[in-house]
Amino acid sequence: MTRKLLSPLIAALMLSACAVGPNYRTPTAGTETAFKEADGWTPATPMDAIDRGAWWSAYHDPALDDLEQRLAASNQTLAAQLQAYKQARDVLAETEAAFFPVLSATGSGQKSGGKGLSPSGTAATRYAAAADASWTVDLWGRIRRQIEQGRANAQASAADLANVRLSLQATLAIDYFQLRATDAQKDLLAATVANDTRALALTENQYAAGVAARGDVITARTQLETAQASLIDVTSTRAQLEHAIAVLVGQTPQSFSLAPAPLPQTAPVAPLNLAGTLLQRRPDVAAAERAAAAASAGIGIARSAYFPAVTLSASDSTAAARTQSLFKAATSSWAYGASAAVTVFDFGAREAQVRGAKAAYNQRVAEYRQTVLTAFQQVEDQIATLRTLEAEAGYRDQAVADARAAEAIALNQYRSGTVNYSVVIQAQNTALAAAQNALSTQRARLVASVSLIEALGGGWR
Repeated sequence: MTRKLLSPLIAALMLSACAVGPNYRTPTAGTETAFKEADGWTPATPMDAIDRGAWWSAYHDPALDDLEQRLAASNQTLAAQLQAYKQARDVLAETEAAFFPVLSATGSGQKSGGKGLSPSGTAATRYAAAADASWTVDLWGRIRRQIEQGRANAQASAADLANVRLSLQATLAIDYFQLRATDAQKDLLAATVANDTRALALTENQYAAGVAARGDVITARTQLETAQASLIDVTSTRAQLEHAIAVLVGQTPQSFSLAPAPLPQTAPVAPLNLAGTLLQRRPDVAAAERAAAAASAGIGIARSAYFPAVTLSASDSTAAARTQSLFKAATSSWAYGASAAVTVFDFGAREAQVRGAKAAYNQRVAEYRQTVLTAFQQVEDQIATLRTLEAEAGYRDQAVADARAAEAIALNQYRSGTVNYSVVIQAQNTALAAAQNALSTQRARLVASVSLIEALGGGWR
């Protein structure tokens, strides 16, 4: 008899090894196998987790190191994304629990009396207890596909967390270098204001001696006032960058400040072999690939609706006037059985669900491939930018040296009375523009350096 009862259960367990729907395979990225801008760099396959390390330490800036650590501890966008990841893990745990039986128990005790219940008026006591178990057998793999989908979604959420973290880290580094560029710009303009102040005094003296025109004095004053206005404008820009950094590290702008410091003069470039693992390193690529895996599992979930849902159940209950009599055969009753439910006709609803699941999967695959293409583009862009800026920087530095020499010559000529003041003004403007261009190039190199690290998916050891 026991064998007859157990045979259906054993058969159900054997059948539960099946799972309808396609088994997921990582989509092909549809990309070339090498980079145009860096010979020997090749793509690889996605990886959900990789230690990206403190990549900003390559810039050897203690202030930046401190800010990045404060961002990791206090940034609220990052904290929100961390909670989203925890939610995804909890949803997965809830889905995994559906694979196992559900057990429940109840108990009660009641005392009742009154003339309407007992002629003698004595009180009656009754105790009851019951236990129930039910199990939806995963014959067609619906629950396993749901677990597969939940696991992929949790992994995608983990990759989203890594992507948000990397994006915030890069944004902070770029804002920091922008701020240091404004510090250098302020120093440059402050020196210009000092030089223009001395030039104005010289011109006024020349005018008082009768060797300079009144127009030269007005031109010199205009030059000074323009430099002073530019210095104020840079001060405003610095304040805005400082406020942005404050929010990134989880502070209010009024409680945060950064002392001026020099702009770094070197822009580290990530090792060439990092691009060989581009698709492993990029968290957005991993997130897109995991989303495709989740969508693939959704096809199996939709297809399982064509098959009956089988549930096994069992119950045991007992009731007695005394607790000592509970769970005795004379006061107990039990039941077990199985049920199956299937939709016979739904006017094409299930077929539409399957088609929709397939379309969702194809959408995720296309998004994954587009993410890969974008990753390649961003790496190529930053490599080309860094190469161009590196070559440009040499010319910019030489232009600064030449412009400053020309400015000194023009000023000496003006003092000796061989040229008018317009020559000095032109030389000063040329020197200031050359210095600002050189500064902008160095700032752009640092920004491109950070952007390349971000495009590669993080730092290196």
